[in-house]
Amino acid sequence: MSLIQEFKAFAARGNVIDMAVGIIIGAAFGKIVSSFVGDVIMPPIGLVLGGVDFSDLVVTLKDAEGATPAVVIAYGRFIQTIIDFLIIAFAIFMGLKAINTLKKKQEETATPAGPTKDQELLSEIRDLLKSQQGK
Repeated sequence: MSLIQEFKAFAARGNVIDMAVGIIIGAAFGKIVSSFVGDVIMPPIGLVLGGVDFSDLVVTLKDAEGATPAVVIAYGRFIQTIIDFLIIAFAIFMGLKAINTLKKKQEETATPAGPTKDQELLSEIRDLLKSQQGK
C-alpha cells in the first residue's frame, strides 16, 4: 500500500474527522473564553484593585529609543492567560465529568441483573437432584 493510500485511509476514518472538528470548536471556545476573561472578568477585578488595567501591567526592562520599541515583561497579559487556562481547564473537567457520569450510568444499566427468584429456586432444585443422584 502506498503512502498516499495509507494517508487517505487514515484521514477517512471517523475519529480523525471528529478530532478535527473538536480542535476547531476548541479554538473557537478559546477565543470566547479569552474575550470573556479580558472583557468581562478582568475589568471588575481591575476596578476593585484601584482601577488597574491588567493588560497594561508590565515591567519595563529597557525604555523605547526612537523607532526601537520598549522591552517589557507583560505580566498582566500573563495573568489573563492563566485565568483563561483555568476557565478552559474547568470547563473541560466538567465536560469530562458529565461524560464519565453518563458512561457509568450506561454501564450500570447494561450490567445484567442477578438471577431471578425462579432461576435461584431452579438452581437449588438442580443441585439437590444432583446430590441425591450421587448417593
